[in-house]
Amino acid sequence: MTNTAVPKAPAKSNFSRILGLSVLALVVLGGLGTWGAYWFLIGQHHVTTDDAYVNGDIVEITSEVPGTVIALHADNTQTVAAGDPLVGLDPADAEIAVAAAEADLALAVRQVRSLNAQADQLRAQVASNQTTLDRAKNDYKRRQSLVSDGGVSTEELSHAKDTIAELSAAVDAAKGAYAATESQIAGTTIATHPTVRAAAARLRNAELALHRAAISAPVAGIVAKRSVEIGQRVDPGSALMSIIPLEDLWIDANFKEVQLEHLRLGQPVAVHADLYGSAVTYHGRVAGVAAGSGSTFALLPAQNASGNWIKIVQRLPVRILLDPAEIKAHPLRLGLSAIVDVDITRTDNLPATSIRNFPLPSKPSAGDDPAVTALIAHIIAENAGAPAEVAKELTP
Repeated sequence: MTNTAVPKAPAKSNFSRILGLSVLALVVLGGLGTWGAYWFLIGQHHVTTDDAYVNGDIVEITSEVPGTVIALHADNTQTVAAGDPLVGLDPADAEIAVAAAEADLALAVRQVRSLNAQADQLRAQVASNQTTLDRAKNDYKRRQSLVSDGGVSTEELSHAKDTIAELSAAVDAAKGAYAATESQIAGTTIATHPTVRAAAARLRNAELALHRAAISAPVAGIVAKRSVEIGQRVDPGSALMSIIPLEDLWIDANFKEVQLEHLRLGQPVAVHADLYGSAVTYHGRVAGVAAGSGSTFALLPAQNASGNWIKIVQRLPVRILLDPAEIKAHPLRLGLSAIVDVDITRTDNLPATSIRNFPLPSKPSAGDDPAVTALIAHIIAENAGAPAEVAKELTP
């Protein structure tokens, strides 16, 4: 009779399996606990998205006057400061227009000056005619008293009466001419006369066109999208190039609609650009939420009422303003990808500024250029016969 031994291996195998499952369960429970603690302490207070991109202003440089391009002072990727020259147009036509406007202003001043002199002359003529008329009336009265004595004939008295009528008509004509001339200059000086002011305005307009023949940068930034070439004829409104002010950028983060419940203005934001990775962290604030989803403002908005419909979670652009000092230290470019993390712990609206002020042009336009004002004053003074020291007082 043969004895068969019972194998012990299965018991050991079951123990290993139970031990492995127990370890796995502990790992899963530990992971769930860690995730739960993270969500309770951190995760529920943050919303994140990697659908975020760097955005900024694209300042289009256009021509305000027609002309032929004779100079290019900037090209793509070049950094320019506000006021730097960009494009030069042929100024010949504008210079001729300025010369013609200067001549028109001088002529207008002389015409008004002539009107003033004419008014003075007519005023004197009225006084002279009135004196002659008064003398004729006195003579007529003396002759009238001598008619009865035969010292003056009736015919001579009749001629004296006719003379009074003629002189009265001459006085009325002179007064009418004086009134007509006076109405053209009443209440004005040479500098404030409408004809002179209109000529001065035309000169300013011509100077402005000449000023605009030299196109300069309105803001500091980097040149992009240059499309103009030397020798090209451009019209008003023609796009020549663009300037990107890279020190004034923001992030457009596209959050899902289910992430926006607790998102508020002014909440702090941490941003990591793919350009620098996690090594560089930008700090910013929520500046605003778009008025609608991207599909709403698309060229061809979705029409869910037609055909089959599948629900798609929508995204809304959220604008995030960054710290300018951090952008200056680590420059960004338009269109770069970023990862955005918004701290939504506080759900009340915090103060956030979304207004960005650009600097004014470095030099004034011809509309308020002191040099143009001085030129107008000089032309008026020179043609009005006024001394040079009162030229500023004659400026309209």
